[in-house]
Amino acid sequence: MGRACVAGLAVVAALTGCTVQAPDGEGKRRSPVHIELPGATPSPDRTPAGGGDKPRSEPPSGDDKPGAAPAPPRVLWSRGDTGRDVRELQARLRQVAWLFEGPTGTYGEQTERAVSGFQGKRGLPRTGKTDAVTWRRLLRMTREPGRWELFLMGGQPADPPDARCRTGRVLCIDKTSRTLRWMVDGRTVSTMAVRFGSQYTPTREGVFSVYWKSRDHVSTLYDSPMPYAMFFSGGQAVHFSADFAARGYAGASHGCVNVRDEAAIAELYARVRNGDKVVVSW
Repeated sequence: MGRACVAGLAVVAALTGCTVQAPDGEGKRRSPVHIELPGATPSPDRTPAGGGDKPRSEPPSGDDKPGAAPAPPRVLWSRGDTGRDVRELQARLRQVAWLFEGPTGTYGEQTERAVSGFQGKRGLPRTGKTDAVTWRRLLRMTREPGRWELFLMGGQPADPPDARCRTGRVLCIDKTSRTLRWMVDGRTVSTMAVRFGSQYTPTREGVFSVYWKSRDHVSTLYDSPMPYAMFFSGGQAVHFSADFAARGYAGASHGCVNVRDEAAIAELYARVRNGDKVVVSW
């Protein structure tokens, strides 16, 4: 009978998660079973289900996840872009001696290389593209360029023609916009940038006419080449200038009207005749 009772208790212990207790140190027998009710809090020294020596920590919250990488700065201009903003970029790069050509208004290889050098010197990624960070840095280091810094090598738009240019065949020369229009019966055939004399050797203003053409002329006064010369007032002529082509408006003529585009003046020279009108105005 006693054995049957013990067996029954063992079955109950197995079914309820019980453990049989050994006698204590004084030889007294404890209650035969220790019951752990389902759902009770596990003891701190229990090994978590996943194994290991420490209790499993709570899942990380969303704030503890690594943040997304910051977006790269917006690109403002890059190779192939054109326009007035590109001219300003180039003019400012010239101010800090990172660019020596132009401004041309076209973002080409030289501009890309200059931007890359500027970026590398200041610890920015050398992309060669002008992004918002690069532009802000350049703005802090430079000043607002003037009009003739933007159009140092020509390319500026022409002002409306003088009223005296609207009839006949006319070399219409405007000192304000520094341009020459070749006009026939009020229609502009071509336009090009021109340069004039300094304050000490000014280009004369008024209405004249071409009285002599000299394809390979050399100045007897200054011993300098004057290709495609079209004389209109004493020794003053419209002609190609290699100095204007190289230095732009950084220099001046001795009174002549300089053209820097050799192909353009070669074509103009072929069209103009002796007797064609020349108007020089502000």
